[in-house]
Amino acid sequence: TAVGERSVRVSVEDSGPGIPAEDLPRIFDRFYKVDKSRHGQGSGLGLYIARALIQRHSQQIEADRSPDLGGARISFTVARP
Repeated sequence: TAVGERSVRVSVEDSGPGIPAEDLPRIFDRFYKVDKSRHGQGSGLGLYIARALIQRHSQQIEADRSPDLGGARISFTVARP
């Protein structure tokens, strides 16, 4: 989505179970996993790395529930080249 002449808003959404509200504040923490029952799947670094990259560009990344699909939505803004 175009935000202005110099930036674009990127949102990635899914139709899965979403992220519980109590976990939202921590999902960008290093090694944090929402579903503790999933053994061996993922290291808990993906969203941590995404946040680090976005912050290096002086931007913010947010997570909430997708209003259209019902699952998770991860959104951030990037500057156009």
